[in-house]
Amino acid sequence: MNPLIPSLFRKQHPKVGARPGTLVIPKEAPAPRISIMHYGPQGCEEPDVVGVDSLRAAFDAETVSWIDVQGFGDRSVMREIGAMFDLHPLLLEDVVNVPQRPKTESYGDHLLIVVRMVSLDDETRIEMEQVSMILSKHYLITFQERYGDVLDPVRRRIRSGKGMIRKLGSDYLAYAIADTIIDGYYPALESIGDRLESLESEVIYNPSPEVLAELNAMKNQLINLRRAIWPQREAVNSLVRGDHAVISKDVGVYLRDTYDHCVQTSEVAEMYREMVTGLMNTYLSAIANRTNEVMKVLTIMASIFIPLTFMAGIYGMNFEHMPELHYRWAYPSLVIAMTVTAAGMLIYFYRKGWIGMRTRD
Repeated sequence: MNPLIPSLFRKQHPKVGARPGTLVIPKEAPAPRISIMHYGPQGCEEPDVVGVDSLRAAFDAETVSWIDVQGFGDRSVMREIGAMFDLHPLLLEDVVNVPQRPKTESYGDHLLIVVRMVSLDDETRIEMEQVSMILSKHYLITFQERYGDVLDPVRRRIRSGKGMIRKLGSDYLAYAIADTIIDGYYPALESIGDRLESLESEVIYNPSPEVLAELNAMKNQLINLRRAIWPQREAVNSLVRGDHAVISKDVGVYLRDTYDHCVQTSEVAEMYREMVTGLMNTYLSAIANRTNEVMKVLTIMASIFIPLTFMAGIYGMNFEHMPELHYRWAYPSLVIAMTVTAAGMLIYFYRKGWIGMRTRD
């Protein structure tokens, strides 16, 4: 598989006939790393999480709790978390069996929000990761496939108490996380845009198989981004327009701004996909033009040598009685005639515009 084309949508699924709620843990999934933040207008606490029992403080109605689970390589831990928070088996299955289509689903007192987080490994490779948020009245649980994320700005806002985040509830925290994840698409798209600009000149002046391979890889990346952005747009829109008890009207106003960001990123991704298609067509046209130039040069050379070969062929025949055969100046006369013929044809081709560069009026 091309390293520039990540397999972003190879879904983990249970065996055929397995019971609903079966958890399929990937072999490479890291062990769960759990952290928790309790915060309110008075302050913020980040206690150490020794075990799943340490999460019981999340039920405290006086504060908002953010439980972050990075990695789900331990099935027993995931089931303990599901049992503690009374999570529906199908909800837990959607969390673990990744990747799921971005969506929002209501499970009684819990609201499941699935989004996809984008990160840049380098200038060419885009990594995507599912982030599942389980929203309840007093707490929010986030599940991530791997360690590390783009949510440090949200954590800093909670610790510093800046803005509205410590004054509002868990629904605002879900908005802040979703908005930060969707804003993470902008650097990825900007990286693709910058690379497309640099590829434009290469496609025209230096079309090579490496350029075509990179264009094809970028096209696949943009297709995968589009697969994530479009359903994500629908999911956020359902949060804005849906009647969810755990989302207040005040937070719905902020979610409209997040929906606008989804629309912008989807439009940019679509525009870049069209640019890649256009550059691939330009590449094919440049290759065809280069082939035509080569064929034109070879045709002109063959056309020049046809009369010269004719002359040489006549005087190369092994007949004893031929005119000019014993003439003293026959050889130089033939060379001069051949030179004049070649020069005359070159002048004719030049005047017809078949060779040389002509400036446009």
